[in-house]
Amino acid sequence: MQRPIEGFHRDELGDWVAELSCGHGQHVRHKPPFWSRPWTLTAEGRASRIGEVLDCVRCDRFELPEQLEPYKRTSDFDEHTLPQGLRADHSTKRGVWAVIHVVDGALTYIVEPPLAREQHVAAGQTAIVVPEVKHRVRPEGAVRCFVEFHRKARGH
Repeated sequence: MQRPIEGFHRDELGDWVAELSCGHGQHVRHKPPFWSRPWTLTAEGRASRIGEVLDCVRCDRFELPEQLEPYKRTSDFDEHTLPQGLRADHSTKRGVWAVIHVVDGALTYIVEPPLAREQHVAAGQTAIVVPEVKHRVRPEGAVRCFVEFHRKARGH
């Protein structure tokens, strides 16, 4: 999944990490002959790459970034009260992840391209919602579920 670079920081070894809009980090090392990224060596070079996109394989794998915190939770929904908006294609905003929790019953979580997938989610299981990716849910009979929203923790 292509994600824009929003900033940079150094890791514990001093290597540069691009901070992506999804909340993941991706190393952007300059270690020839394996990686040739001389632009990482100067503040101006790094600044020139803000807004460029990198392929985030962690988004492709539906991995929650570290240092997220929950900030909102829906009420519990059942097969009758599940809002039409969740049954139709929709997406979260930039940087907002969600976790669908199925308490009882089951639902199908359908994700549109570029991360196309269909996942059966049963009681006690969760499904990860990647920011800005269209998705929807479909109850499989009786179900009780809720959605928890996550974003980057304050101070990170």
